[in-house]
Amino acid sequence: MTVNKINWQTDFLAQLQKNNISVETGSISTITFWKIPNKDWQLTAELASQQSIRWVSGWAEQLGLQFIINAMFEKQGRYLLFRTALTDEKLELPSQASVFPGACRSERHSQDMFGIRFIDHPDSRPWLRHKAWQKNQYPLRKDFSLSGQPEPVTPADTDYQFLKARGMGVYEIPVGPIHAGIIEPGHFRFQAVGETVLNLEERLGYVHKGIEKIAEGKTPEQLAHLAGRISGDSTVAHSWAACQAMEQAAAITIPPKAAFLRGILLERERIANHLGDVGAICNDVGFAFAQMQFSRLREQWLRTNATSFGHRLLMNCIVPGGVSNTIYALAKQIMSQDSIRLRKELDEILPALDLNSSLEDRLATTGYLSEQTASLYGTLGYVGRASGQDFDVRRDAPYPPYDQLAFKVTVETQGDVASRMWVRIKEIFASLKLLSQMLEQLPETAIKTAWQVPIEHAEGMGIVEGWRGEIVSYVRFAKNDTIERFYPRDPSVLNWPVLEKIVLNNIVPDFPVCNKSVNGSYSGHDL
Repeated sequence: MTVNKINWQTDFLAQLQKNNISVETGSISTITFWKIPNKDWQLTAELASQQSIRWVSGWAEQLGLQFIINAMFEKQGRYLLFRTALTDEKLELPSQASVFPGACRSERHSQDMFGIRFIDHPDSRPWLRHKAWQKNQYPLRKDFSLSGQPEPVTPADTDYQFLKARGMGVYEIPVGPIHAGIIEPGHFRFQAVGETVLNLEERLGYVHKGIEKIAEGKTPEQLAHLAGRISGDSTVAHSWAACQAMEQAAAITIPPKAAFLRGILLERERIANHLGDVGAICNDVGFAFAQMQFSRLREQWLRTNATSFGHRLLMNCIVPGGVSNTIYALAKQIMSQDSIRLRKELDEILPALDLNSSLEDRLATTGYLSEQTASLYGTLGYVGRASGQDFDVRRDAPYPPYDQLAFKVTVETQGDVASRMWVRIKEIFASLKLLSQMLEQLPETAIKTAWQVPIEHAEGMGIVEGWRGEIVSYVRFAKNDTIERFYPRDPSVLNWPVLEKIVLNNIVPDFPVCNKSVNGSYSGHDL
């Protein structure tokens, strides 16, 4: 397997050279990066697509007088970073979004934040601006202050050009950004005939918090704290990815026990969120019994989190170099009993879901996502795995402690709401097995490695399988042990766009359950 992973990069490099693309090579820890001439940026993406290489993430940064554009790719669990440089005189670059649709919003993000124009982009409308700053202002440039120059009242964003559909019987339904429930704000614009959805367009960015700008100048401890607030339901995964990136930059290795404790935290976070989602999916089609039962199970699980780690949602448990606190015999016993109880209760409750014909009628074939579309958009986590995307960072690009554990990745091909629900359920059982292994094998070592100040401009990449899927974090250090650039890519960046495809030809009343089956993070997407 290792030979194959090396060979695809060797073969791909030969393909680039065959097309007269000059490449300068380098590395960020274990991840190779290639510097590509900006004129060949799109061609490189086209050649990657032909080799079935997956587009992972894209971001920009200002480094002195240059702007560095990054695009990360993956195949067979091995990551590759493309880079190119632009100057302020000509901030233009061929778009990769015409080749990889998943790159669309990332490029629009760089357009709004840095003023980079992507040539031949399929959708060059502003994405995050929302009238919060002037057209000639770019918040992630170094000359833009953290506080900015806000207007007393932000003007209404009334001139965003939504797509239009016209024809006999076609009508439009605007939903949000403020919703009736407690979910975060996002706008959905439907075109429909009768009850059938013809088109859905999302408008997000309403909870843009300036995470990337806030990160500038932070200490490692402060960045770990901030990363845990990118998306509150993924505090463990984002904190881990950010700390992994910083630890790479500092060239330190965390103790074995710290790695196992991080794994325990992450699997407990995964289980809690899957329990909540399964109940919510059932509730969206009127099966209140399941909602009550899964909410009860989730609450009991969160109370054990609080007892064992001091926080229901496990915030502030992961720190640079390791974890903030250990667990002792009593906590291990409580968590083991918690897992046994949950498995027993699920065995009793799940037949009520599996044998419920009314539930099957509402979920089966609803919100279909084909394997081809899931692959084209680079869909991640339970959304991708329910549509045949057999990828999990824990298995395919393993990091401690997962490189020492055995588990099965659940993959289905039905691609409907039912499949996305049952993938979650099967992942709960897989996580329970992982927790059992980690608690049994928990080594007796230190829980934190002493921090080592990275050199100026040291870089690191963190890649972690969160409960929604692959999380990618990039960190560059400035001098004096502070952060110069931080970019976190939540899986929702790649999962939100496929919701627009999932609801096509479904009826309008099925949108809530289609949406819940994806359950993208607004906050993690908007940054």
